[in-house]
Amino acid sequence: MNMLGIDIGGSGIKGAIVDTESGEFASERLRIDTPQPATPAAVAAAVSEIAAYFQWTAAIGCAFPAVVQHGVTMTAANVDDEWIGTNARQIFASQTGNQVIVLNDADAAGIAEMKFGAGNGQAGLVVILTLGTGVGSSLFIDGHLAPNTEFGHLVIRGKAAELRTSDRARQAKGYSWKRWARALSEHLQYIEFLMSPDLFIIGGGVSKKSQKFLPLIDCKAKIVPAQLRNRAGIVGAASAAADLTRV
Repeated sequence: MNMLGIDIGGSGIKGAIVDTESGEFASERLRIDTPQPATPAAVAAAVSEIAAYFQWTAAIGCAFPAVVQHGVTMTAANVDDEWIGTNARQIFASQTGNQVIVLNDADAAGIAEMKFGAGNGQAGLVVILTLGTGVGSSLFIDGHLAPNTEFGHLVIRGKAAELRTSDRARQAKGYSWKRWARALSEHLQYIEFLMSPDLFIIGGGVSKKSQKFLPLIDCKAKIVPAQLRNRAGIVGAASAAADLTRV
């Protein structure tokens, strides 16, 4: 089944048609700049532009940088604060004329990774962390998503963990890979204390350099790099849209 997945970010909005049986793109990827300010009306217009480009008339999956509850965006990361409390699903559906599902961007990436990447076939409890500007997270229990986790915001040593363990923090603080791995180990150990996961999957652009830091991580659970990288948000959003049509 082919579905349109759209990944909404602070700087770019990316979309592609995805073969949701294989996880591969069935079209080229289209990227447009995120409008500034990224208000609901402006972002909805951009989503509509992508749908029109692909002449798409079926369901659409949208990955969004916020806590999303029943289609309503409860927070706003890297988009306008006007999104807080906005029914994103309704505004996107109204603008495009399509059925739409909206989910947290890290959850979308996690869905893709569990179906087509490093988490495929993994039972038990899996925690996926995306290390980038901040730290996104997703949690799966026997393959089922528990949405809207915010493990990047766990407070460690009096500060949000992502202030030390995001890739942006690594670069801004000039951490060596060894120094950063110690901070990341502490973060993972705290998650282990709370959740006892069977597997950690580490995503984000820095996962391309996983050989530089994963061997230095000290935690009990198995830890592996993500496989889908920058395709994950689009693929996961499209997969969610496919599931929506099966209901």
